[in-house]
Amino acid sequence: MSAENSPLGKPSTYVSQYAPSLLFPIARLGKRAELGIGGDLGTLPFFGIDLWNAYELSWLNLRGKPQIAIARVMVPADSPNIIESKSFKLYLNSFNQTRLADVDALLELLRADLSAGFGAPVQISLTTPDNFATLAMGELDGLLLDRLDIEVDSYTPDSSLLKTAHDQTPVEETLVSHLLKSNCLVTGQPDWGSVQIRYVGPQIDQEGLLKYLIGFRDHNEFHEQCVERIFIDILRQCAPHKLAVYARYTRRGGLDINPWRSNFSGGPRPSNLRNARQ
Repeated sequence: MSAENSPLGKPSTYVSQYAPSLLFPIARLGKRAELGIGGDLGTLPFFGIDLWNAYELSWLNLRGKPQIAIARVMVPADSPNIIESKSFKLYLNSFNQTRLADVDALLELLRADLSAGFGAPVQISLTTPDNFATLAMGELDGLLLDRLDIEVDSYTPDSSLLKTAHDQTPVEETLVSHLLKSNCLVTGQPDWGSVQIRYVGPQIDQEGLLKYLIGFRDHNEFHEQCVERIFIDILRQCAPHKLAVYARYTRRGGLDINPWRSNFSGGPRPSNLRNARQ
């Protein structure tokens, strides 16, 4: 389905009884073809996950008493589809007046519906109020690019800004910026995020990298697509031996989406610590 046909930017009726048909899948293939990585999903230059957190999940028990939880959904990056986030929100809201026997009944529905929508099995966990205190906060670790005093005059992604010192000894670095901003592909509304880049290879010019990341400020793409564009541009321009890109986006409609892409195993997996802005 095309993003233009999604519920984004259109008046919506909020359905409060279970309605899995509200989910709106969008094929990953089109945007990946723009990056030259379309075709067989088995040949992707990365693996990874999209980590969704849903903070506004509620349903009724069999006696009509409201229940609440925070959901975590882990979607494999090689799934055929993403799900448009407003449709995800509308789907979750459809549980608001739905009576269910227990948490397991809710999990069964979520797992089946979301796996069908994404086109691949997803992992789902729920945190109920008795365990809310176990949820921690934290920030992405790494050297902060935002410390650099730079002049910026372009706000569209320019991969030519990505440069390396190929004549020097390869380095292992983790770099972080909180200045990532992109815009919704359909509505143009701003999406705010922090991004972490781990790599091993020729040292990347930090000023050029920061300017490149700031260049997404007027760019219209979904979260997952922005992270894949960053990954591919760095991979092609800088040729690191190992590369991982992780973004934590602020929530919208009670949902945050945090894509992670990597081309090496054995490194740290992405943490689901909620950032201060989330």
